[in-house]
Amino acid sequence: MLADLTAGAVEDSEARARATPRSAVEAAALARTPALDVLAALAPADRVKIIAEVKRASPSRGDLALIPDPALQARRYEEGGASAISVLTEGRRFKGSLADLDAVRGAVQLPVLRKDFIADEYQVLEARAAGADLVLLIVAALDQETLARLHAFTRELGMTPLVETHSAEEVDRAVDLGADLIGVNARDLSTFELDRDLFGRLVERIPAGTIKIAESAVLTPADVAHYRAAGADVVLIGEALVTSDPVTTLRAFLEAGADTLPGGRES
Repeated sequence: MLADLTAGAVEDSEARARATPRSAVEAAALARTPALDVLAALAPADRVKIIAEVKRASPSRGDLALIPDPALQARRYEEGGASAISVLTEGRRFKGSLADLDAVRGAVQLPVLRKDFIADEYQVLEARAAGADLVLLIVAALDQETLARLHAFTRELGMTPLVETHSAEEVDRAVDLGADLIGVNARDLSTFELDRDLFGRLVERIPAGTIKIAESAVLTPADVAHYRAAGADVVLIGEALVTSDPVTTLRAFLEAGADTLPGGRES
């Protein structure tokens, strides 16, 4: 599944490149206002931080929400207390687009992540041209040379790479890159099976000072509390927010992810 999604995303980017040459996209990327400080926005705090996702569909769940106005969805996330917004831009199975990303960037003051199956520099340039502050790089989809090249290129453009992992070996590869943001996705992108305890088994491999992000398998406040107790600084949430009132749900999730002192008092 992951190989098919990545191949499709690259094929679609190549079609866009034939219509809009790299030089034009690069010019648009360099003309953008500089990317926001993602590390400051997601820095560890006394409560969990949330990356809230604009997500219409997925291969495992099918259609989730129409989201006719992604900018409005993002503003609701900002109102609810999200620290960043993730935008699915893959069109074939997730029904997203770069236009969604551009609309969200214009609507909120938070960092915005391009979440897609990135495998070449053109896609990274597209992300910056559309206003992204972060770019997702999936370790399982890339050999180490390509991963390192795209990681460095993302930084050169002033953006922050979010390096996503699914195993101990992939976490080690992310650490070798010097990644500032390492995500552990509970969903195996080959089988789409979920393992909520994967983050807890891998988190000790991530060095102190690296922002630790738990992804997927979040439907209730208890899931957020589970990840926070395991050591997550940030949780990325999509389905639970697009299928409910996002403001109310976000606030409940943030409350569940607050650190507490003995006696149940919030720190």
